[in-house]
Amino acid sequence: MEYVSTRGIAPKVQFDAALLAGLAPDGGLYLPVSWPTISADFADMPFAEAAAVILEPFVTPWLDRKALLGMTTKAFSSFSHKDVAPLRQIDDEDWLLELFHGPTLAFKDVAMQLLGVFFDHALSQTGKRATVIGATSGDTGGAAIEAFKGRDQADVFILHPKGRVSDVQRLMMTTVEDRNVHNIAIEGTFDDCQRIVKTLFADRAFADRVGLTGVNSINWARVLAQVVYY
Repeated sequence: MEYVSTRGIAPKVQFDAALLAGLAPDGGLYLPVSWPTISADFADMPFAEAAAVILEPFVTPWLDRKALLGMTTKAFSSFSHKDVAPLRQIDDEDWLLELFHGPTLAFKDVAMQLLGVFFDHALSQTGKRATVIGATSGDTGGAAIEAFKGRDQADVFILHPKGRVSDVQRLMMTTVEDRNVHNIAIEGTFDDCQRIVKTLFADRAFADRVGLTGVNSINWARVLAQVVYY
């Protein structure tokens, strides 16, 4: 699958390039050039297998089904429930999708755990190091840090507004001792954190020099990974 920038200036890229870039060099968002039709046969598969079926059209030729299944299985092995995101019936016509079985109890674990595995594979192929940056009002930061801590070829920097996250969220971000994890409290709001992230991406020379990439929803891979549970 090829990806094109929403601003129409940057050249088309494959999935792994879009993953590592985060934003397109022209400042646009990467989106797939076409939308595949996926058979509903995956409906009764285990979550990791269903994820591989759904994601496959978007990641080929970078990954084949076998390699992708290995990655989804590895990513979701960190979840406390065997079904990853179980659907529980609570009334005759009411169902509850449980998205709190990941390592930080946030729904964002579904995407972040997979992103961590994807980044490991992509960076091992390039031999490069990535600087992963994100802004958070709470859940995203903890999930991103949990997913990227200890990874050999990535440093993660998470910005959060000082005094504007819960104590639990703050502790999840500030008590991880891995050397590749950096949490920065910003005097201001979440929007101020986002503004800093966008400014860093806008400096293309800097972004290229440090291998800057993002894990907020500006990164198509983050959005794609969350599609699975829908």
